[in-house]
Amino acid sequence: MASSSSSSSSSFANPPPQKYDVFISFRGADTRDTFSSHLHTALVRKKIETYMDYRLERGNKIELSLLQAIEESKLSLIVFSKNYASSTWCLDELAHILECEKRNRQIVIPIFYGIDPSQVRKQQESYGDAFAQLEERFEDSTDKLLKWRNALKEAANMSGFDNSNRTGTEADFIEKIADDVLTKLNRTSSSDLKDLDQFYSRKIEEIESLLCLDSPDVCNVGSWVGSLGKSWLTTFGNVLFHRLSGQFEATCFLADVKEVSKRHVGLKDLRNVLLREILNEKDLSINTPFVSPFIQERLSRTKALIVLDDVNDSSQIEYLACSSHLKFGPGSRIIITTRGKSLLKKTLPHDKIYKFGHKDGLISWALKIGVSVRDNGCIIKGICRGGST
Repeated sequence: MASSSSSSSSSFANPPPQKYDVFISFRGADTRDTFSSHLHTALVRKKIETYMDYRLERGNKIELSLLQAIEESKLSLIVFSKNYASSTWCLDELAHILECEKRNRQIVIPIFYGIDPSQVRKQQESYGDAFAQLEERFEDSTDKLLKWRNALKEAANMSGFDNSNRTGTEADFIEKIADDVLTKLNRTSSSDLKDLDQFYSRKIEEIESLLCLDSPDVCNVGSWVGSLGKSWLTTFGNVLFHRLSGQFEATCFLADVKEVSKRHVGLKDLRNVLLREILNEKDLSINTPFVSPFIQERLSRTKALIVLDDVNDSSQIEYLACSSHLKFGPGSRIIITTRGKSLLKKTLPHDKIYKFGHKDGLISWALKIGVSVRDNGCIIKGICRGGST
């Protein structure tokens, strides 16, 4: 026992890299083909990397790969259904999730689907029946039984979602859960934002305010940084993109527009990348000057987030985002990053153009996170976080 405990503790000494945004724990026989699969689809639609084990549960021992997936997730959703407690596989998942919650500060959200939270907490009704059978099977493992009971009680006392108290349809209920997951993940993520001090975090919030995210209109916003360097430009657009992407049906980050446009049919290639990403068609390729009316209609129904990175010509903006044959759906947002203000003045209203920070402060921030900036023709780059140059 001591050896096992020591091994478990050491595995959490350094939290594992977070490969997934969300892990879904569920009883396959109850909800695999219904609620849990619909929940998984809703999360994936919001570009949330979600782990869901579709294999049938075999045997009593949970696989190490599944425990690893739990450890590598930022958030776990536990779908408590009628027969959840009848699966030792599920109970082991639950216990491990709560261990990750304590050691790695993983976010845990219980969902009560067809079961009252009090029945989970007190192991009553179907949960009581399940434990009556478990006590016979594990009569020599009282510690294991106690661990499972405590895990159910602890999880049932957490803030979560109760399907019996929902308003609207089940689809509305699932969407509400997905939105809550997105909000919680946004609060805890982006490593880029953790490196921003209060001043720069506020600057990013300011440009977000220009996007008027609550408006159903399509909104274009441009940001310029002068001659401070492409690395900063791309990093800035990338941070905004990841902060906002979960709020849209489809997203596309077009990197290095200036450089790609120099190639033969470069703009057409960029437009094809854009269309494939927004319409979710990996083989889509259009070489004609205009897209078909059907493509236009599909775009007009899609709420999209698009970032055009390092633009240097107004024709690029026109061709990729603002032409008469590329109209995006209500609520869409297009962010344009460039090194010169004059370009943006040709295509955007004055109140939708933003310049980020002064140079000295920007260089200080760049040194903290390793982004190159240009100062009087010289490249300045931070080598390590918060450290030397």
